[in-house]
Amino acid sequence: MSKENSLYGIIGLLIGLIIGYTGTNSLNGKPPVAESGTAAQSASLPPDHPPANGASSDDGGKPQGEVVAVIEQARKDPTNFEAQMKAADQFRQINRKEGELEFYLNAVKIKPNDHELLVRLGDTTFDLARYEDAAKWYEQALKIKPADATVTMDLGLTFYLRQPRDVNRAIEYFRAALKIDPRHEKTLQNLTQMLIETGNKAAAAESLKQLEQASPGNPSIAQFRSKLQ
Repeated sequence: MSKENSLYGIIGLLIGLIIGYTGTNSLNGKPPVAESGTAAQSASLPPDHPPANGASSDDGGKPQGEVVAVIEQARKDPTNFEAQMKAADQFRQINRKEGELEFYLNAVKIKPNDHELLVRLGDTTFDLARYEDAAKWYEQALKIKPADATVTMDLGLTFYLRQPRDVNRAIEYFRAALKIDPRHEKTLQNLTQMLIETGNKAAAAESLKQLEQASPGNPSIAQFRSKLQ
């Protein structure tokens, strides 16, 4: 599962041990409002539009005129796949998920079977807490590349995080992920936590044993042990 500049975010559930490969950073708000100059121009733009020329941003130092040009080109040419992906990447770099999603949705109309794009759509909607939508994209990605333990795990997490929660379905996907990769650390960690939560201590102890073998230094092991005593 290729994710450029990805962050292995920690989802704060229970004792903070339910972990996904998708980023869970908070979304940025509107650009800062200023009284005059280019910052004032930025303030008048839509919430998910990068700042106008000269305004500061978290874009890695790329000139703002270039960033805006990439976005505008993608909106002028919605059938250009590369343009949509480049525009989405601009929003990805500054962690503005709604803008990122806009262009991924345009791109998937052009290439509905692009595996990496489907995973990114899953990740982005996951980060926006749209778990049913994320599940749909992950499921489509798995139809193309079924043997992906991380995507399978993330699909399981969507069932745990949605309302109402479906822990049994989440566990089902975690076990499926472990069939692909029996030493998949994050899946073992998530599975152990959920088995503890459901009161299945025997299965949790077995999962913990596998986690200890796969990653002896995992910081959650001591907490799991205390819960299983």
